[in-house]
Order: sequence, then C-alpha cells, then structure tokens
Amino acid sequence: MLKSWIEAMRLRTLPVSLAGVIGGCGCAAYYDKFSAVPALLCLFFALFAQIASNFANEYFDFKNGLDKKGREGFRRGVTEGDITPQAMKVATFITLALACVVGCMMLFYGGWWLILIGIAVVLFALAYSAGPYPLSHHGLGDVAVVIFFGIVPVTLTCFLQMGDWSGLQTSLPVSVAIGLMAANVLVVNNYRDMDDDKAVNKRTTVVIFGRKAMSWVYFFSGILAVALLFPVWKLLPIYIGVIIRLCYYFLHGMLWQTLVKNRGAKLNPLLGKTAMLLLLRLRETTRRSYRTSRYCKLVFILQPLTTEQAE
Repeated sequence: MLKSWIEAMRLRTLPVSLAGVIGGCGCAAYYDKFSAVPALLCLFFALFAQIASNFANEYFDFKNGLDKKGREGFRRGVTEGDITPQAMKVATFITLALACVVGCMMLFYGGWWLILIGIAVVLFALAYSAGPYPLSHHGLGDVAVVIFFGIVPVTLTCFLQMGDWSGLQTSLPVSVAIGLMAANVLVVNNYRDMDDDKAVNKRTTVVIFGRKAMSWVYFFSGILAVALLFPVWKLLPIYIGVIIRLCYYFLHGMLWQTLVKNRGAKLNPLLGKTAMLLLLRLRETTRRSYRTSRYCKLVFILQPLTTEQAE
C-alpha cells in the first residue's frame, strides 16, 4: 500500500517543482538577499501543490475513464485497484490543505495579496485534470506548466526573500527558462501516452500536433531555456560558461535522441532524466550566486537528494 502511494506522488517529477524554488533562491542570492525561512516555505508549498496535482490527476483520470489497466505509463494505484478512488480524493484535499497552511505562513513575508496567488495555484492543481474544461485535455497543460512551475515559483520565491520586485529583471527570464524545461517533462509524458490519450479523446499537444512536431518543441525549448539564463552567464568566466553550455547541449541532445527513437514504456526513464537535467543545469549555472549567502548550503544539501529521486 505504501509503495502505491509513493508511486502516486510521482517522485520522478518532483524535481520540477523544486527547480522553480531553487531558481528563485538563486536570483535572491544574486542580490545578496537569500532568506532561509521564506525559501523553505516556498519549497514545501511547491511540493505539496505538485503532489496534490498528481493525486488529482490520478483520481479524475480514473473517474473520467481516461486511465486503463495495462497503460504504457507508470502503474496507477487507483486504476489497478491498489488505492480506492475515495482515498485518493481525500488525499488530494488533505495535501491541498497542507499547501494552504504553508501558504498562510507565507503571508507574513509577502502580504495578504498572496491569497490570490494561492487560490490560483489551488485552482490550477484541480483544473489541470478536473472541471468542465480540464487543461490537460485541451492542449493547455504545457502553457500552464510554464506559468505555474516556472514563472510563478521563481518570481514569487525571489520576491518573498527580497521584499520587493526589484529582482524581476533577473528572476523573470530565469523563470521562463525553468518553465520551458519543466514543460519538457510534460512533453515526454504526453509523447509516451499519445496512443492511449488519442483513444480516449484526450487532446494533449502531442495528440494535436503529432510526435514529430513536439519532439522538435522538446529540443528547441531546451536550447531557448539556456539562452534565457543570460543573467547567470554574466556571473561566470567566459570559458566556464561555454563549457557548461556545451555539456548541457550534449546531454540535452542525447535525451532528445532517446525521445525520438523510443515509444511507450521505454520512455519512462526519460521523465526522470529530463527533470534531473533541469536541476543539474540550475546547480551549475547558479552556483556562483548561491555562494553569496551562507544559508544557501541548504539548497546544495537538497539538490542531490532530489536528483537521486529522479533516477
């Protein structure tokens, strides 16, 4: 039973939510404004929100008849009968409640207007798979991921530590870069599930545009993401920046080839590897800015743990 719940959390994808917070911490540290408490609050909020979204996705996909036994992806506890639908529904709202508790603590650092952001995040967690117009069923999941796994967590994490929006010129391009790389994880997921999704009329971007087109989206999103990290490149000696980018391009190209050449369950490991590459990219390119604060050692303790989960 415990294994089924751990699988339902989808640990391989959790580095995606952590990456936005880590990126925001790096932006704050760039201005020597890193603060451990709001950083940790953002971290736990992001984790609870993504886990709740994963639970909701499993529950509503089962309820709507979109998940079948023997599917190409990872084992789904509700579909396979390991977890009851009611238990998954309860777990979804408990996890959302935990996210809300953490969100209330964040009000002390950002003000009452953060309630609006919290409501938007909760609605996204549910609307991704539920409601009259589920985002993931109509080709809007990728856009939502860029916003809620990139722009929102990076800029908000930076804001809560700095106390104002003066760091937006740095955090905004970094947030879009992280959002694009996070969306690539979804591309892999939908690429793998295309045949199953098409059979139940679930119109993901891969179903709408086809595998070939979305494989190129995966490739160029990774390339564009690196270009958008220009605030970070200014911190590094030119030769180090070139070496890091070349290494990333090489690894990204290998993952892209894996995507193009494989189908079905063979793509399962690529989900974790794509998420892991996102964290490794952040680790190398923001190391210099993290070192400006003694508290940021916490981030480097967390990163190896999350990348191990992705493997």
